[in-house]
Amino acid sequence: SFFKTKHIVRDIWSWSKSLPWITSHLHLGFTGSRPRFEDSPPRIAEDPSDLIVSKGEPATLNCKAEGRPIPSIEWYKDGERVETDKDDPRSHRMLLPSGSLFFLRIVHGRRSKPDEGVYTCVARNYLGEAISRNASLEVAVLRDDFRQAPSDVVVAAGEPAVLECVPPRGHPEPTVSWKRNNVRVSTKDERITMRGGKLMISHTRKSDAGMYVCVGSNMVGERDSDPAELVVYERPVLVRRPVNQVVMEEETVDFLCEVHGDPAPTVRWRREEGELPRGRFEIRNGNNLRLFRVKEQDEGTYTCTSENSVGKTEASAMLQVHVPPQIATKPRDQIATQGRSITFQCGTTGNPPPAIFWQKEGSQMLLFPGQPPSQSGRYSVSMSGELTITDVHPEDSGFYICQAISVAGSVLTKALLEVEGGPSGRIPPIIRQGPANQTVSRGATAQLYCRVNGGTSVEISWEKDGERLQGNTPRLTLMENGTLQIDTDSGMYTCVVSSTTGESSWSGMLTVRGSSVSRASEFIQLPGPPQKPVITEVTKNTVTLTWQSNPHEGGAAVTSYIIEAFSQSVGSTWQTVADHVKQERHTVVGLFPNTVYLFIVRAVNSYGLSDPSPISEPVRTQDGSPTEQGVDHRQVQRELGEVSVYLQKPMVLSPTSAKISWSVARQSRYVQGYRIFYRTIGSSWLVQDVEATSDYSTILADLHSGTEYEVKIRPYFNELQGHDSLMVLLRTSEEVLSAPPQAVSVVQLTNSTSISVSWEPPPHNIQSGIIREYKVWCLGSGVEQENQINRTVDGAVLSILLTGLLPEVRYTVMVAAVTSLGVGAQSPPVISTRGDDLSIAEQITSVISQPAFIAGLGVAAWLVLMGFSGWLYCRHRRRKQLGHYTTSFAYTPAGEGLIKIYLFPPGSLHGRSKEKKKKTLKRHSEAYVKSTAHTLLDALWLRSTQHISSQFFSDFEMYLFNNGSRP
Repeated sequence: SFFKTKHIVRDIWSWSKSLPWITSHLHLGFTGSRPRFEDSPPRIAEDPSDLIVSKGEPATLNCKAEGRPIPSIEWYKDGERVETDKDDPRSHRMLLPSGSLFFLRIVHGRRSKPDEGVYTCVARNYLGEAISRNASLEVAVLRDDFRQAPSDVVVAAGEPAVLECVPPRGHPEPTVSWKRNNVRVSTKDERITMRGGKLMISHTRKSDAGMYVCVGSNMVGERDSDPAELVVYERPVLVRRPVNQVVMEEETVDFLCEVHGDPAPTVRWRREEGELPRGRFEIRNGNNLRLFRVKEQDEGTYTCTSENSVGKTEASAMLQVHVPPQIATKPRDQIATQGRSITFQCGTTGNPPPAIFWQKEGSQMLLFPGQPPSQSGRYSVSMSGELTITDVHPEDSGFYICQAISVAGSVLTKALLEVEGGPSGRIPPIIRQGPANQTVSRGATAQLYCRVNGGTSVEISWEKDGERLQGNTPRLTLMENGTLQIDTDSGMYTCVVSSTTGESSWSGMLTVRGSSVSRASEFIQLPGPPQKPVITEVTKNTVTLTWQSNPHEGGAAVTSYIIEAFSQSVGSTWQTVADHVKQERHTVVGLFPNTVYLFIVRAVNSYGLSDPSPISEPVRTQDGSPTEQGVDHRQVQRELGEVSVYLQKPMVLSPTSAKISWSVARQSRYVQGYRIFYRTIGSSWLVQDVEATSDYSTILADLHSGTEYEVKIRPYFNELQGHDSLMVLLRTSEEVLSAPPQAVSVVQLTNSTSISVSWEPPPHNIQSGIIREYKVWCLGSGVEQENQINRTVDGAVLSILLTGLLPEVRYTVMVAAVTSLGVGAQSPPVISTRGDDLSIAEQITSVISQPAFIAGLGVAAWLVLMGFSGWLYCRHRRRKQLGHYTTSFAYTPAGEGLIKIYLFPPGSLHGRSKEKKKKTLKRHSEAYVKSTAHTLLDALWLRSTQHISSQFFSDFEMYLFNNGSRP
């Protein structure tokens, strides 16, 4: 090249100029001095390296040369010698002593670029020159304008996002990095990738949103692009979805649709089956749908649609509207002649369609549509709910109830059927006097009476222990008046009287004994029948009766009365509805509404029951219940829920009773009564029902004295109930304990001046209030009064040790509990028992319960602990002297025989014969066990059964010998 040719010419020229100098030196060397063979031509020891330097920055091109004499160094740029500070002190290039070329600053302009080029270092001495390799010096450049700036990006959360950027032109080529909100973006997040100027986020999150800047950088510096915004939107997400709802008609329904999203999504509602109910819906809080006064036709699927710029979501819910059953077609009362067929209509509506069934008032039989024919085959219910009765009989007369029921509620209605041609006054027979309980001697004859009112059409039969007695036998005679004459046999005898109008029965117990016995009561001893009862008050479920007693009381005073009732609609026999009635006025409860009843009353004395009173006039209970008239249960429940009841402070009447009063803030015609709930704290509730009256109060009886109760009240209507009132506390007053402490035990120790007394508290159900203390009286026989002992202990203490007594005196002890009202009943006197009269177990128990024994036991335990600690210390020292012992097991299976276990210190058997080994073994330890062991595990088990400690084995080797065999 031109540059190399130029250097060759220059070198030849340099050599020609140096030739006289070389000749002279050679001449001198040969003539007057020794030649200098240690001189060497220049050699480049360090070549300059390529440099890229920013404009205005200092730079150094290194170059080192070796040679003798030390070579001089010059620099050339693009073949031209470089002017340094040695040539021009004002030059910004300096030639350093080492030969390196130092630039104070790099000068670089658009037109003039004096420092950029290819540099060569040349080292010279008289032996020649050396030229370094070329090194280029380039000036770094970074422009301001980005070739492609990033743009705004909008994505949905979860989608990938890509930001693109091409940095400004520059030398060297700039690298690209990114900043978000002035913070460097790190690629440590596996979702983020930077490649070729692109920033890629694989799965964007809401937190990735922000202002992004592309940064182009090289050694010149950095250039920031204009910011670009990454917007991360969220698709609509349902936080609360609408749920299926089942509501009653006329109620309000809320369908929730809570949605999150960015931007905020819009929410729209639609009904799949048609339009939303006009005028009866509204959108609340922007999202939720509310329907007012819903109708059956509003049923369907309601869909919530939420949408924003990045997505859309939907959710649906079903609405079911329940309509309580209603009677659309009521059955009419009918009068039919015997033998004809009648039909009762009963049309109903409701959603879901209610189930219909029929029932005769007072009967337990239910009649359903499509049901197989009843036993009589005369009743049937069509699928539309019509009741048909064929071949009606007089006993079919009565009320027939049509009931419609569904999940939405229930309703009923009824109609009366009267069958003409039947006998009037169908009253079952009345037993005037039945068999009385009696006890007779063996071999005697007993008579059980059964006297009946009911005419000649009645039939009398007898049962013994539930089995019918058949006719006359040698020992049984059924007399014409119904009396049963019996020669023997104990048992329960029942007189059964039946007729076309019904049936009645009366039972009595006959007991046969071998000794003298009491005789049955004579009729003259029985009281006379009361007078005809009079109806004074009637409600839906109660009838109040009054009557007058018979002047003839019989052999003893009348103690109580029994009331019997009969209703053709309820059954075909007389039922006892009240007994132990003390007064001549009584209210019979638990009756059916709208039902006709007849009543009779009997007097009771110590000899038995009187004949029945005359039958009362028929009375029909009231029929004012809205339920019987088809009232909507939903309406009843709503009104009950609006009734507010407030309990007043209870009034304690006695230790076992209290008066509960309340007020009602809002009345309702559906309040049938009030239900009182009361309990002791932590126990289950007791219930007392009070019918709705103008006097809002009742008496709670049979309470425990000195006890705290929780009380609340609730209105009710049949099975429907309202809200509870606030709870109040009731504490009954205390009374002196009527029961003494239990299980009092008194023990006098042998030859001791002390006795031990223990007891248990009075029975829990007798306790009244808190037992504050116990009083103990100790009285000695023959001891002066001043030597007798009285003690008082805390109510939580159940024993005491009485000291200072005379050893040879028997003492009597009594204990009583004390409450805030005073001292309760004393326990029966208990005489002390001497210690020598006790069993060994009792004496031991008495001794170990003494404080002195317990203290001595503690001292002994402390001494044992100290001794054990000393033994452990001595043993530890011995073990340190003996060193570590090992345990060796060797076992040879064999049959049954004697197994010998030898224990010895390790190493004590080495070098000894077998006989000497055995003697050594016996000297240390020997244990004999009989065994059939066939495994080493069995041998180890034998060790444990012989109670040889593990610590003992750890200090010795163990050998097992079986019948003299080798270990």
